[in-house]
Amino acid sequence: MKTTLLTVAAALGLAVTGAQAQNYPNRPITMIVPFAAGGPTDVVARIVTDHMSRTLGQQIVVENVAGAGGTTGITRASQAQPDGYTIMMGHMGTHGAAPALYPNLKYDPTKDFAPIGLAAGTPILIVAKKDFPANNLQEAITYLKKNGDKVNMAHAGVGSVSHSTGVLFNSTIDIKPTFVAYRGTGPALNDLMAGTVDLMTDQIVNVAPQIQAGNIKAFAIATPERSPALQNVPTTKEAGLPDYQVSAWNAVFAPKGVPQEVVTKLNDALVKSLEDENTKKRLADLGGVLPTAEERTPAGLQKLVDSEVARWTPVLKAAGATGQ
Repeated sequence: MKTTLLTVAAALGLAVTGAQAQNYPNRPITMIVPFAAGGPTDVVARIVTDHMSRTLGQQIVVENVAGAGGTTGITRASQAQPDGYTIMMGHMGTHGAAPALYPNLKYDPTKDFAPIGLAAGTPILIVAKKDFPANNLQEAITYLKKNGDKVNMAHAGVGSVSHSTGVLFNSTIDIKPTFVAYRGTGPALNDLMAGTVDLMTDQIVNVAPQIQAGNIKAFAIATPERSPALQNVPTTKEAGLPDYQVSAWNAVFAPKGVPQEVVTKLNDALVKSLEDENTKKRLADLGGVLPTAEERTPAGLQKLVDSEVARWTPVLKAAGATGQ
């Protein structure tokens, strides 16, 4: 009798969960962005969720939870109730570099999430304060090799995109500047513009407006081709550093265990957002790269996460980088 009651209870529970998924969403959704407001991940999240909210018929409220290179916010999001009312905007750092940097990381990027889809690719630029004593990348490299230990390099916390791509840059040209950590690339960029720090590698969506305004210098973009948003900025290959090729990305995830119906609805809203002309223009104006049809799928995103963990783990471990 006891077994029968348990079976009935389980069946009722599944029925309730299924009904909730079918009615999803019937209240606002929280999207955790694991960095301070104003940074590239925050910007992409707000652009993409603006249209997603309209498709879903419920507001998506962005909550900034900064700290530990984005892993604080992602940890909180991963532990949320898997009902689709808490989702997150992860990126290359939180879901690619973090396992190599944080031995005690409380989540596994490859196993502990329900991937929704890629939101945007974000090329990396090598930028500096506007009075940095170099006018191109080769002059900057020469200066850094002579004065590297006197240079301050900003980043958004160990494991962030700006940190990981900075480690790769430093390793590529064999320098060891002083890293200065912030709670997001928004405040890091503010200090770069103020001249408090000297150098940074960061996502195009964060720095493009300040480069266009002349508030900071851009030495190169680390992609095979120039960006339409910054046509005067050479590629690293054109600038004489072909080995430094790297792009970041931002993607939507939900906690593991979210019903498939919810995943489908969230993915549909994301895809419709990325097909919207206004969304595409806003991302393109900032230099964002729209994902392919495959990359927008949950399976495509899972494949990307698996490959990014495999890529960044040996690079960061070889550099001796750690977040602990």
